[in-house]
Amino acid sequence: MANDAFNRPELTLWRKLLSLNWLFVLLVAAVAGIGFAMLYSAANGRLDPWASRQIVRFAAGLVIMLGVALVDVRHWLRGAYVFYLAVLAALVAVEVVGSEGMGARRWIDLGVFAVQPSELMKIGVVLALARYFHGVRAENAGRLRHLIVPLPLVVAPAVLIMRQPDLGTAAMVLAIGVAMFFLAGVRLRVFAAVGVAALAAVPVIWRFLHDYQRQRVLSFLDPESDPLGAGYHIIQSKIALGSGGVFGRGFLQGTQSHLSFLPERQTDFIFTMYAEEFGLIGALVLLGLYFVLLAYGVAIALRARSQFARLLAMGVMTTFFLYVFVNIAMVTGLIPVVGAPLPLVSYGGTAMLTVLFGFGLVLGVYVHRDVEIPRRGLEDEP
Repeated sequence: MANDAFNRPELTLWRKLLSLNWLFVLLVAAVAGIGFAMLYSAANGRLDPWASRQIVRFAAGLVIMLGVALVDVRHWLRGAYVFYLAVLAALVAVEVVGSEGMGARRWIDLGVFAVQPSELMKIGVVLALARYFHGVRAENAGRLRHLIVPLPLVVAPAVLIMRQPDLGTAAMVLAIGVAMFFLAGVRLRVFAAVGVAALAAVPVIWRFLHDYQRQRVLSFLDPESDPLGAGYHIIQSKIALGSGGVFGRGFLQGTQSHLSFLPERQTDFIFTMYAEEFGLIGALVLLGLYFVLLAYGVAIALRARSQFARLLAMGVMTTFFLYVFVNIAMVTGLIPVVGAPLPLVSYGGTAMLTVLFGFGLVLGVYVHRDVEIPRRGLEDEP
């Protein structure tokens, strides 16, 4: 009788909650806390309009993250393609019923809130490719017949996202796909061949870029050529970064941001505002938190017993790394301005929920790390 009571579903759920990696959750909350503070500062010492909404979104996302973590990883294996196809359908719907803002059509307005399917597709690609490569031996992953299915899984959403237009997110989806191929065991010579083909296609891609996208690339190469136009963002960002010095100007004391020289300080350039107020030391603290989160995620992935769980956790953490890298490289002038949020810090609903949903998958891999998932069909492959 005692054993039967112990195995009741509600107690099993309780045991899963206790087995969560709560230090990982605490690190996520710490980074989000920095974001709340910076959004408070961006509004000149007010919770509205950004910080209060971000806190509500984080609370909802935290519930989603913990709920996702409790789902058996085998359910995500079964539903991977369904999730991918649902988000792909949403990308197609953006073309028809999407709402437009700042010259781009990227959102679906659901009345209460707007959803950006391109953000969700980053997780959709990870789930779909983890599901596919789960059944493929590493030594066979680079064979042409095993690339016929996964290549369209990456290219199709990237093309749809490019049409919105959103070059930055499309490039991130492609980068996530490349990372998943590498993690699955695709040989380096395949990447070399694709890289050569991509370089050869640059003149063609350049012709299809919008004028403002071309201008962003040109201003990246020479920001001073248009200091009041395309080069304005990165010039002001560098000024703000430099003015912060080692210890920063102090909370709420950033001149570039609070005098409105720094554009998009609540979203794309929030790291610049943070570095201006807290200096190099503060920037290193935030980067350190990001590094520890990445290290935890990779460690969780390596402990998983199934190929699907390993690829899923590594794919999510790769996506997280790309979020951080692209944003910080953008605001420091290492890459062109592409409009990428800083995860858990920048203001934004879908981006935050996507990151927390992905972290829920990683925590789920940790909870179910000892679950073995048969890789059907491997015994029949040469």
